[in-house]
Amino acid sequence: MRDLIRRYWRTITRPSVYFSLGFLTLGGFVAGVVFWGAFNTAMEWTNTEAFCIGCHEMRDNTYAELKTTIHFSNRTGVHAKCSDCHVPHDWTNKIARKMQASKEVWAKVFGTVSTREKFEARRLDLAENEWARFRANDSLECRNCHSFEHMDLTRQSPRAQEAHTRYLETGQKTCIDCHKGIAHRLPNMAAAQEGAQEGNGQKQ
Repeated sequence: MRDLIRRYWRTITRPSVYFSLGFLTLGGFVAGVVFWGAFNTAMEWTNTEAFCIGCHEMRDNTYAELKTTIHFSNRTGVHAKCSDCHVPHDWTNKIARKMQASKEVWAKVFGTVSTREKFEARRLDLAENEWARFRANDSLECRNCHSFEHMDLTRQSPRAQEAHTRYLETGQKTCIDCHKGIAHRLPNMAAAQEGAQEGNGQKQ
């Protein structure tokens, strides 16, 4: 048994002694294709709605709220799933978001929002973290589907026309600044405003 292990170890550590360069090149290429396919398949699986609502924290809270909005069901049949709004579509930003989301696994393991009560207690913090992320990337996920260049402002209300022209065209604001609560119920915003006022008071 020990000799067998040693033989395998020598083969793994010095493959060129036992295999031709062509075989190693072809084997490396095939292994790379298999790895890339498996990795990409796993990545796409984690973007599915079934994966996102696999835990009851999402299924019974944010997903239940999403089902009552126009992003879930509408006259044109366009359905936005979780990853459409919470995962960028381009590769670099998608990988960065996946790495960032790894800490959410810890929240699941330790039951940070495992009950409705815990979720509500953390709702404001969770929302503010997501709003800050949207501001930092200029609402990139919104722009996956919504493009200012293709908006027909003439079909919008006067208030929307004025806001989109003033803020989006000039870059003064981004989508999330005006469209909080578009897919999920807003947290207690009065508490958020009180916290902001207290923070301003301490700075002064």
